[in-house]
Amino acid sequence: MEVLTAQDEFSAYGVSHWVVVAIFAVGAVAFIAIGRSHKDVASAVRFSKIFGATTFILYLIILIYSLIPFRIGSSIPLQLSDFAAVTAAYALWSRRSWAFALTYYWCLVLSTQALISPALQSPDFPHHEFIAFWAIHLAVVWAAIYLTWGLRTRPTWKSYGIAVGATLAWAAVTFTFNTLADTNYGFLNGKPQTASLLDYMGPWPVYLLFAAVIVFATWALMTWPWKFVSADRYDTEPPRPESASGGSGGEYRRRAKSA
Repeated sequence: MEVLTAQDEFSAYGVSHWVVVAIFAVGAVAFIAIGRSHKDVASAVRFSKIFGATTFILYLIILIYSLIPFRIGSSIPLQLSDFAAVTAAYALWSRRSWAFALTYYWCLVLSTQALISPALQSPDFPHHEFIAFWAIHLAVVWAAIYLTWGLRTRPTWKSYGIAVGATLAWAAVTFTFNTLADTNYGFLNGKPQTASLLDYMGPWPVYLLFAAVIVFATWALMTWPWKFVSADRYDTEPPRPESASGGSGGEYRRRAKSA
């Protein structure tokens, strides 16, 4: 069996990590530009569906790979990143407000943690595990950026409530499964082996409470400024397929275009 040297392993804040950060920044700007360049609702719907389908297929490939061989501690799709990926894909495909809400909060705050403190233990680029990890994490964050600043969809306090409720429900179910199966999905039953921000939040279970307060407070701060954004520039829901020929979706696009 081939033994990897230290140089072959991915290293946080190494060259490959900074390259990924640069790609993320360029992609973020590009997706905002794409979202604002749509001529009408039909073009926005078409691109969103392609983006959503691509994200879902990418996630599905990664999920199938993780099932072979099956490991109870890593193969079951219980990580919040699993739910974030599926939700982001569905938000792009359907433009449902609840899906956008989860994509906005989960992907912009939680998924971006991969850029700051990646819990990646694999060979470096161009290994397929490296590519898969970064591809799905970048895709879901780009999805949130595209929907929010590209299509100009804004969250509300209702969106905040949906995200908090869904996150608490996920935590309860996942923590129970971890306890019964002796796993650690979501790092709810112990800190990750790699360095992370959780290292500065105290021991278990103190860091869980600390992290929850920080995340929910951050989400609140991400919601509050939108109350002051002009409603004629942003909408609470992305354009929907049934609105492509007019109605609220058509009005949405006319407003965004004129902003």
